[in-house]
Amino acid sequence: MEAKFLIFLILLAALAGTALLAKRTNTAPAILLMLAGTALAFVPGMPPVELPPELVLLVVLPPLIYSAGVAMSWREFRFNLRVIALLSVGCVIFTACMVATATHYLIGLPWGVGFLLGAIVAPPDVVAPLAIARKLGLPRRILVVLEGEGLANDATALILYKFAVVAISTGLFSLPKAAGTFGAIIAGELLFGIVVGWVSLRARHLARDPEVEITLSLLTPYIAFWIPHNFGGSGVIATVACGLYISWNGPLLISAATRLQGIFFWDLIIYLIEGMLFLLTGFQMRALVEKSKMFPLDDILMATALVLAIIVLARFAWVFPATYGPRLLSKRLRQRDPYPPWQNVFVIAFTGVRGAVSLAAALALPLTLPGGEGFPHRDLILFVAFGVIFVTLVGTGLTLPPVVRWLGVAKNGRSEHVAEHEAELAARRQALQAALASLDAMTDDRELSEEVIKLLRMRHETRSNQLPEALDPDPDTPDVTAVGIDLTRELIGIERQFIHALLRDGKITDETRRHIERDLDLEEASLANREYRVIP
Repeated sequence: MEAKFLIFLILLAALAGTALLAKRTNTAPAILLMLAGTALAFVPGMPPVELPPELVLLVVLPPLIYSAGVAMSWREFRFNLRVIALLSVGCVIFTACMVATATHYLIGLPWGVGFLLGAIVAPPDVVAPLAIARKLGLPRRILVVLEGEGLANDATALILYKFAVVAISTGLFSLPKAAGTFGAIIAGELLFGIVVGWVSLRARHLARDPEVEITLSLLTPYIAFWIPHNFGGSGVIATVACGLYISWNGPLLISAATRLQGIFFWDLIIYLIEGMLFLLTGFQMRALVEKSKMFPLDDILMATALVLAIIVLARFAWVFPATYGPRLLSKRLRQRDPYPPWQNVFVIAFTGVRGAVSLAAALALPLTLPGGEGFPHRDLILFVAFGVIFVTLVGTGLTLPPVVRWLGVAKNGRSEHVAEHEAELAARRQALQAALASLDAMTDDRELSEEVIKLLRMRHETRSNQLPEALDPDPDTPDVTAVGIDLTRELIGIERQFIHALLRDGKITDETRRHIERDLDLEEASLANREYRVIP
């Protein structure tokens, strides 16, 4: 137990140190975390750390999917639903079939094993590519499509995975029956996820206690995931549906105190989960290297290179026709959603990082078949899955920034960023004006003193005056907003020092200091929402 806790502390230290190095070198943290995990695995005296598949599928995956669903806009998800469905369902099935065909004819794998390998490596990850893409300032729609695909494609892959394992274990497979089961799982999980989201929001609204509400929010993804998973589904679609439902309906039912504390809580949880996941994925390299001694190295490298080439080519072969084909066939679609620039489509096709779900699915393969014989080609599937994850993560993470610069895609992202902030400023002003108009109506309906009315008007006018007039000032003139924010931070720092001096001299109590400090913390945290500079 002490050794395991020591390893946990080492992983935490590696997580923090790698995050700092990633900021200094402007590198995607996921890449450095996997490399750090791989390096730690070969440190002399370091005990092996196994990554149980149940840990990823049943413990790690639900909160990751749920938090991504809550963070996503339902309106944008619905607008891009056709594209997301073509990628998360069509591209996954197409890739799995291409991998099965190539591995069967070129390296002699049985059809069932090839299709199983295809189902494992077909779904791109949602965590790592988005972390890289967001830093590059890509257009909003690219991010929405990649995030939506990453959320939904795990469900398709896991369902195909279960079909393939059953087919290999029993030797039986019926395409019509599998298709019907697939449709029933999707429909059932969608309905179940919405029900869980509805119940969760009502329970949290009745609780009206931040600690209880946050606890319920932590339980929600596991309820949405585990129950369908135990009944033969994937659990992913239900968790995504639950997160999207809460994202759309939660703002009016979740209290401000819960939202403030919940954002910090979930940010920390997701940060730790993602970091540990990539570190532990790197740790698996040691066990795989030890097992690889039983196989010719040339066979492992050839199989990995072949599968890598197939998944990359299959994604390009699917994404471009799936993007432009429907528009060629439908004039109505062209009018509603014109042809996107080929550069945007290229970025979506290029961003195909495989992640922990692929590794967990490979690790979850049974050791033996029902008859007692070993599961065919299990170790080879593990080697190929890890190699695909490692190469796509490191390769895409290092090559995507220059590719984006070469295509000039980030320029459109900057323009969108300006437009979004202009819309945000307009919405803030309109909301303040609506509140002031309601105040006038309140004064007619209620007996309010002049002092109360004056105080409320001053509050809204002060907030309105804090909004900048423009987003993109002349570069030759100082940015008044930025200067004001910096000065405000300095003044808050002076207040902190003065309050600490009063506490040290015994003029105020610790409780008083905490009350004042909380107000200063909230004010300083709110400064981030007043920075409206465009992404450089």
